[in-house]
Amino acid sequence: MSLLSIPAVALDLDAGNEENSRDFAPVAGMKVTIVGSGDAFSSGGRAHTCIRIDAATTTVVVDFGSGAMTAWQKLGFDFNNIDAIVVSHLHGDHFGGIPALLLHAQFVAERRRPLLLIGPPGLKVRLQEMLDLFFPGSSAVAWNYAWQVREIGGGRKIAVSGLTLETFDVIHSPGSMPTGIRLSDGKHIFAYSGDTAWTETLNDIAADADLFLCECSSGDEPVPNHLHWPLLKGKLKGFSAKRIAITHMGPSAIAKIPEMQAAGLIVANDGLSLEL
Repeated sequence: MSLLSIPAVALDLDAGNEENSRDFAPVAGMKVTIVGSGDAFSSGGRAHTCIRIDAATTTVVVDFGSGAMTAWQKLGFDFNNIDAIVVSHLHGDHFGGIPALLLHAQFVAERRRPLLLIGPPGLKVRLQEMLDLFFPGSSAVAWNYAWQVREIGGGRKIAVSGLTLETFDVIHSPGSMPTGIRLSDGKHIFAYSGDTAWTETLNDIAADADLFLCECSSGDEPVPNHLHWPLLKGKLKGFSAKRIAITHMGPSAIAKIPEMQAAGLIVANDGLSLEL
């Protein structure tokens, strides 16, 4: 079916019915699956950032980078299981896969359940621009399911699909609207740094979390707007999280994996699954 042959509709739709089934059993507590653990350049063959959070009967995804479509399917996951996607910031390796996901849901998965997209201010406009650029004519799609964008900045706490989402302002490239994230089911906490340079806010994000997923883009040398290993190593004692996992590693950071493991850290890789 040609995208150009379908009548145009508004971008935000009212909630539709929930016809699509979900193929996974409810989980006790929270389960975190690292679908993609790579940096912007997929160093080490790792997929762009994508983190699946299963809690009770809901699935919330944190970030959905450009390579997430492939990584998700390699793990045998069903796209229709996703209830909401939370975007940490507006860089392609963190939300660039969403346009393809939206169209897959329309034309392949035949989704009927609504899908909520949450992210920083500017997410809605950039998604529409990406759809028009990557898939010309997609603005004319008459969506068979409701997808809605809700924009929130840092310093917010809202309910998302049965979980509590808390956002924090962090330090990254201008225009990317970067945030760190906490998700809780009331008993367990998943925390995520997003992409960021060092900020004391990371201590707040990690506070008492069952798992703190923290970026470390570089090994010995500092890089702008990111963390490097010597700096992060010196800050570890300030984190009160029960477990800390490292993600978003460039080649020089990957070379430091033995040191990270010796320091008691978990090194994220595509497909890693952790129960909280």
